[in-house]
Amino acid sequence: AAWRLTRGDFAPQTASMDVDPQTIAVSKPYDAPRWIATDRPVKISELIRQDQSMTVSGVWHEPLRVAFRAAPDLYLWDGETIPLQIGYRFPSESWINEDRSLLSVTLNNTFLNNLPMNKQGPLEKLWRHLGGDARQERFTIPLAPYLIYGDNQLSLYFNLVPKDSAPCSVLLNSTIKSRITDDSWIDLSGTRHFSLLPNLSYFVGASFPFSRLADYSQTTLLLPEQPSETQVATMLNLAARSGNSTGKALANNRVMLGVPDDGANALFLRDRDVLAVSALDQKAFNQRLLADSPYHPVDNLLSVREPALWTKIQRRLSGDWASDGVDADRYFSSSSAWRGFISYRSPWNPQRVVVVAMASSDDQLAKLEDDLNSPRINAGIRGDTAVITSDNGVRSFQVSTPFPSGQMPWYMMAVWYANQHSGLLAVLGLIATSILGLALTAMFKRHARKRLESGDSQ
Repeated sequence: AAWRLTRGDFAPQTASMDVDPQTIAVSKPYDAPRWIATDRPVKISELIRQDQSMTVSGVWHEPLRVAFRAAPDLYLWDGETIPLQIGYRFPSESWINEDRSLLSVTLNNTFLNNLPMNKQGPLEKLWRHLGGDARQERFTIPLAPYLIYGDNQLSLYFNLVPKDSAPCSVLLNSTIKSRITDDSWIDLSGTRHFSLLPNLSYFVGASFPFSRLADYSQTTLLLPEQPSETQVATMLNLAARSGNSTGKALANNRVMLGVPDDGANALFLRDRDVLAVSALDQKAFNQRLLADSPYHPVDNLLSVREPALWTKIQRRLSGDWASDGVDADRYFSSSSAWRGFISYRSPWNPQRVVVVAMASSDDQLAKLEDDLNSPRINAGIRGDTAVITSDNGVRSFQVSTPFPSGQMPWYMMAVWYANQHSGLLAVLGLIATSILGLALTAMFKRHARKRLESGDSQ
């Protein structure tokens, strides 16, 4: 019945209805209804709202703003781009300055291109002066992958410039039409799903990686054994944010109170990502939750563990020189009232992630909802540790080394590892060349000795 309620589509004035037993379908990876498809080109007409039109009227008008959401872990190899094809038509009015009128295209406030009315090649210009048709009505813009966010807005504006000799009355002409044609599309089918986790910017922007399956069928929601009302409300707010991002209700998740001992319930930690909510007064719960994490709760403080020597060596060899563990630990110890998020590799499954909404108290935890509605704070949350205070806003840190997650062919993964772990690659190369050099030296010495012995015998 609750699942049917989330689907909507009720007749007017419906007060109640009978719901038959039914099987709730399980999500497939990246099937969120509000995320743009990545298996085919998607027409711009599919992305606009029902109250929007692909046609604008007059000289003065608002830009056509096309909003769309995308999975935050889209990845392209260096040099690859995402094609955006724009089909467009300007009005055919004699008073329009065809050399200065443009279609301005921006994505997420980043300028992409000014598309002219006519083709710009020398032959096309000559043809137009001879009376031929040189209109340009289609253009493909290559998009760099970093321009695509979780939330995106494509803006298209027809900048119509009248000729100097045009009467002023044309500026008020609302009968002329400019339009984006139906052959406009964006094609994300060349992208792969690959990222480094944990990454809190993905979480606050799109509830990722939990929203990889929009119904949370591979997510466990974890609360203390006796959660407070604020902690339950915070978990519900996080669930609502995910549903708003994906357009799908959480229908197949698992909710657990307390960290389970070994047994049947422990499977829900080993086989799933974990989203938890807690406060520092939940001491027993925090001790178990953070036992094998980079974080260590002590009394009413949260600290960052000093990594072991071997862990430090591994980080250096892997090229990780930017760990903020010491800075994060100092910031935690100097802040008495804070809230935020911590994230780390799951101790129950190294391919999974744990994200914890944590605060120094329930009063601070209650402020997270307003924080997540602030664009300024959202933009500042990144890394694996984000601490928010009323005085200083948000501070983010990278405490642990991120790990790769997603889809990548083995040969590309090998190149990616070589690129990311240059220090380790240099050490391995030095060791390999040293071994090869020693082997060749020994071989040449044996060869020289045999020649000398052969000469002596002759």
